[in-house]
Amino acid sequence: MPTISNVLYRAYTRRLRKALAGRPMPGHVGLIIDGNRRWARQIAKVAVSEGHRSGAEHIFDLMSWCESAGIRHVTVFVCSAENLARRDNEEVANLMAIIEDTVAARLSEPEPRWQVHLAGLLDLLPDSTSRALKQAEQASSSCRTGRHVTLCVGYGGRQEIVEAVRDLLADEAAAGRGLAEVAAGLQQADIARHLVTAGQPDCDLIIRTSGEQRMSNFLLWQATGADLHFCDCYWPAFREVDFLRALRDYAARTVRVAL
Repeated sequence: MPTISNVLYRAYTRRLRKALAGRPMPGHVGLIIDGNRRWARQIAKVAVSEGHRSGAEHIFDLMSWCESAGIRHVTVFVCSAENLARRDNEEVANLMAIIEDTVAARLSEPEPRWQVHLAGLLDLLPDSTSRALKQAEQASSSCRTGRHVTLCVGYGGRQEIVEAVRDLLADEAAAGRGLAEVAAGLQQADIARHLVTAGQPDCDLIIRTSGEQRMSNFLLWQATGADLHFCDCYWPAFREVDFLRALRDYAARTVRVAL
């Protein structure tokens, strides 16, 4: 039997959805899913690995909420290159296993609703993790829903820009152009074409959980014009109402700027 709190929660969720009808929505949302470890230790009182697993499964709740809101581009910061270097080997191994059997496996299912894109230094990952992620990317390549999810694994925004410039210079050199010629004609769009999100709109809204208020080297190029929304709860405890509140705040700011 539903509790009073559940009834009130569903009613408030419906109210928020109704209030958002016809309001400006972000085309591209970035998520810094922070707080899995602290949620496991402080809230759920379980092993850190269970925090990572709950956080990984929660990504699919978020994707469902985005579908309902009509948001077609989502970029999720799963783990940074710094996380892989600083965390102990056992935790990293557990995280990689969760990415393989939870995230990559579910995104490899038949009839995908989202096309998968990958960002990060995949060569730094275990071979099995890299293969699983690339398999998910390939399995979803035929997706025609127009929805795109980019998974940032072993990712750093500065490194992404470095790699984009490196690829640009390699292409220009292959075309026979020298550095002076490239420098003279260089435009922002030239670099943007080599970013992992090439072809997608820049980020409109960045949401970070756990109460931390920093970008942590996430989408440094793509998020220059994005609104930032910080939520105090840890990622596994992030609810649909929290997401809808972020959309409500985004819509209100967008309307104010337009006036």
